[in-house]
Amino acid sequence: MSFTTDPNVRQPFVTGLRDLADYLARHPYLVVPVHGTEILLSAASADDGGCAQVDYFACQLGVPVENSLAYSGHYGAVRSFGPVGYRMTAISDHAMARYHAADTYHGCVTPDTWT
Repeated sequence: MSFTTDPNVRQPFVTGLRDLADYLARHPYLVVPVHGTEILLSAASADDGGCAQVDYFACQLGVPVENSLAYSGHYGAVRSFGPVGYRMTAISDHAMARYHAADTYHGCVTPDTWT
């Protein structure tokens, strides 16, 4: 994912968020997620500069870093605005390889065909 502070990109994004909030406020019967949602920014690999990106993000938001590299291979930070989170996560190469290996089995085993 690419990030930018370019005002020509940033301002339409912020305006879009405000427009969405205003639209939801004007249409009270429009559904929203019961448990909230997150805007997720995917940093570079934790092994290739992603942790530094998350550190900078956390500093800008004034929040602590969640370092779960040893457990899950994730390194992230989040700031919540009520039920809406703004999160950046870096994932280690090992965790991504583990995920892709497990994903290769997707669709190969279906419980409804077990005998």
